Formats: sequence, C-alpha cells, structure tokens
Amino acid sequence: MEMKQIPFGLTDWSQILVTEHKGEPGMAYWRTQQFDTLRVRMVEYSPGYRADHWCSKGHILLCLEGELHTQLDDGRTFILTPGVSYQVADNAEAHRSFTEIGAKLFIVD
Repeated sequence: MEMKQIPFGLTDWSQILVTEHKGEPGMAYWRTQQFDTLRVRMVEYSPGYRADHWCSKGHILLCLEGELHTQLDDGRTFILTPGVSYQVADNAEAHRSFTEIGAKLFIVD
C-alpha cells in the first residue's frame, strides 16, 4: 500500500453517507472515504450477516465492536473481537466473513 497525494484531514464518520450492501443473509452498512487509490471504511454488519462472496482483496481490518468470524479458503477460521485486527495482502488468501451478533469495523484497503 502506497499512500500519496493525501493532505492532512479529519473524517467525521457520522457525516459520511451510508451505503447498504446485502449479505447472504444480513446487511453491511458502509461509510466510505476514497483517498487517491486508498479506500477507508467504517463498516457495520447486522446480526446474522454472512458475506455473499470470497474476497481476494487485501485489507487491514480492526474490530471496534461485536464479533467477526473470518474464514479462509483453506478452512481456517479466525475470530475478531474489539481491539483485534487482521491484515492480508491482495491475492494472498481468499477470505469471507460472518457474524452472529453484529460487528463494527474500521477497514483500509
């Protein structure tokens, strides 16, 4: 990840428009900021959310609230709780996430 052409700035996440993304089942609610090639998001997953696809994009992800289960395509599963993060490179390990109780995340990709 290369960060360039991003001047110092503040983001009030409560002022960023929410977009809805359906899961299989459940919903994801994204607040997204784009800085050059860098996407930064505050994401909330509803209870019972499951991603509808395997993702190969790299992320740095921090769990702020709730609990998130992330499954890798090799079968391993990891559980994120508040204060726990993960990082994965583009095209490294395909992954998808789900939550029983809901989760709030800060994601950079």
